[in-house]
Amino acid sequence: MAIECDVAILGGGTGGYVAAIRAAQLGKSVVIVEKDKLGGTCLHRGCIPSKALLRSAEVYADIKDSASYGIETSGATLVFPKVQERKEAIVQQLHQGVQYLMRKNKISVLQGKGRVIGPSIFSPKSGALAVELENGEMENVVPANLIIATGSRPRTLPGLKPDGDKIMTSDEALLMDELPDSIIIVGGGVIGVEWASMLCDFNVKVTLIEAADHILPQEDQDIAAEMKRLLVKRGVEVRTNVQVLTDTYTDRGDSFSIEVQTGDDSETLSASKILISVGRVANIENIGIENTDIKTLNGFIEVNGQLQTAVPHIYAIGDCIGGLQLAHVASHEGIRAVQHLAGEGVHATPDHFIPRAIYSRPEAASVGYTEKQARELGYTIKIGKFPFQAIGKALVHGHQDGFAKVITDEKTNDILGVHLIGTHVTDLISEAALAQLLDATPWEVGQLVHPHPSLSEIIGEAMLDVDGSAIGK
Repeated sequence: MAIECDVAILGGGTGGYVAAIRAAQLGKSVVIVEKDKLGGTCLHRGCIPSKALLRSAEVYADIKDSASYGIETSGATLVFPKVQERKEAIVQQLHQGVQYLMRKNKISVLQGKGRVIGPSIFSPKSGALAVELENGEMENVVPANLIIATGSRPRTLPGLKPDGDKIMTSDEALLMDELPDSIIIVGGGVIGVEWASMLCDFNVKVTLIEAADHILPQEDQDIAAEMKRLLVKRGVEVRTNVQVLTDTYTDRGDSFSIEVQTGDDSETLSASKILISVGRVANIENIGIENTDIKTLNGFIEVNGQLQTAVPHIYAIGDCIGGLQLAHVASHEGIRAVQHLAGEGVHATPDHFIPRAIYSRPEAASVGYTEKQARELGYTIKIGKFPFQAIGKALVHGHQDGFAKVITDEKTNDILGVHLIGTHVTDLISEAALAQLLDATPWEVGQLVHPHPSLSEIIGEAMLDVDGSAIGK
C-alpha cells in the first residue's frame, strides 16, 4: 500500500527539513525521504562542523597571543582528536534537535534512497517516489506535491580523485584524525579561504592557489585584497592566476606533488596533502528526474520564479538548482516553495539582498553588489569606508584589522552593497541587509544610535562616510 501525503520532500537537508516544518505548520501531511542523516551537508559535512573547527582554531590562536592581553601562559597544546570530539558533539546535539522537530511536527521520515517515478499504478501523474529503505524493502510515496532538495557535493578535478588520505575535498578533510605538516589548497573561494585560515591557525604550512586573479572572486576586490594581505601576514602562501595541471602529479609516499602553471611558467608544488575546493556539483543523478519532464541546465534543475520545475506540482530548492549555494538560501527557498503550493503569499528575496558570510580569521561578510558589479550595471556610485582600528570595541577585542565599505547610488542614495572584513562581521551584516531590504538610505542608518563601545558602530560610521560626515574619521 502506497503512502499518500500532501507534500513529499526528497532530501532532508537544511532546505528540506525547513520546508517540511513549514508545510506541517500549514496543516499539510508531510513525508521526508533521506538516504543519509537529517540535516544534510550543512549539519554533517559543511557549515556546522567546519565552523566548530574554525572556532577551535580561533581559540588556539588567541591563547598563543594571550601575552598581548597581559595573560602569560606556560604553553598551549593542541590535541586535535579532542577538537574533533567537540565538533562531533555539536553536530550530534543539533542532529537530535532536528529529529525532535520532525517528531514535534508529526513529519514522517523514511530512511532510504528515493527515486521519482513517472505515471504508474500508484499515481496517474509523475512525482511519486519509489523508496528503497535501509532494510532493503521498497516503499512508495504518492504526494500531491513533491519538493526535490537533494543538495550538492564537492566538485573534483580530473586526475585528482579524492582518496580520503592525501587528496581530499572538504568532506574528507572534516574527518582527519591528525593534522598534516603542510597542505596545498586548490581554490581560493569561500571554502578554500576558511580552510586556509583554520589550518594556518593549527600550525599547518598552507599554500592557497586560485585560478582567478584574486582570491574570493565573487567578493568585492577591496575585501579580497585585504583578506589576502592578512592571510599572508599570518604565513599563508597565496598564489593567484595559477592553473593546476591535473595530469601531472606524483605521490612520493610522505608527500604529494602537483605541477602548476602561471602564465607561461610551470613549477612543482609539494605538500603532505592536497585539498580541492573548486565549487560544488548538484546531486541530481539517480533520483529519477528522467522519468519526468523536469529540465536541467548546466547540471542543475531548472525552476521558475516560484521554484516550480517544468512539472508544476514538482518543486526544487537549494543547491540542486544552483544560484547562491548557501544553507540560509535553501531554507528560504523551502519556505517559499511550501507557501506557493499551499496558496499562501510568497516573499521572494532577490539574490543581491541575501547576505553572504566567510568564517575565516578575520571574518568577511557582504550583501548587495560589489563595486565592480555596480559600475558594470551602469550606476554612478558613492562609497563610504571606515576602519576597525577607529572602533574602540575592536581594539578591546585585540582585532583591529579590516573595514566596512558601503556602496550607494549617487542619484537615488539607495544602498547598493555593504562589504565588511574584520572581527565578528558575520554577526554585523544583518543590519546592513535589513537596511537594504527596507530601502533605507545611508543617512537613515547613520542616524540610528549604535551602542558604544560596540563593533556595530562601524556600520553607522561607514554609512555616514558616504556623505563625508563620519564622526570618527
